[in-house]
Amino acid sequence: MIRTLFVAALAAVSLSGCALLASPDPVQLYRFGAVDGASAATVSEPLEVRLRSVEFPEAARGDRLLGITGSEAAYIAGARWVSPASQLYSTALEGTFGSEATAVRLIGRRELTPVRRMLDVDVRSFETRYDHAGGVPEVVVTVRARMLRFPERTVVAEQTFSVSRPAGENRVSAIVAAYEAATREVNSQIVTWTEANAGRA
Repeated sequence: MIRTLFVAALAAVSLSGCALLASPDPVQLYRFGAVDGASAATVSEPLEVRLRSVEFPEAARGDRLLGITGSEAAYIAGARWVSPASQLYSTALEGTFGSEATAVRLIGRRELTPVRRMLDVDVRSFETRYDHAGGVPEVVVTVRARMLRFPERTVVAEQTFSVSRPAGENRVSAIVAAYEAATREVNSQIVTWTEANAGRA
């Protein structure tokens, strides 16, 4: 009886050891929002606008890719962003201003330059949408932008931007490419809108 219990216990330890030593499923890391680094030619005295901390939906702000099918939400297996999506998006937006803006200079949160305008950006949707399970999805990025007068913090202008890009196929690489395209387009629209509204009284 004692020998039987010992053998059973030894087998259990061996199995648990295998579980501890087993390699986790591989996870591929991705990024989006890269810009070419070239700066746009600016006017001699660009309007200075401070970017507030970008708000992001809780379900999408981390490093996992959010998928939506009808009323169900799940994270795409085997893929992660190299950094939280909220950080990658903020960096991409700043990069787009640096490469495309000609009449506005975006002031970072750490700069002490006094400003009369602040840009408030609230990302409402940042997700992969499926019509049905296993289908080809589209990436949807929806952002509300508000131009604020500072220090009064009154709203000068407000607009919501939404861009959808089909993934082409239900593969992670195609989905990431759709995120890249959608993010680039919505950020370019925000830059154009900011330049048109930052100088409003």
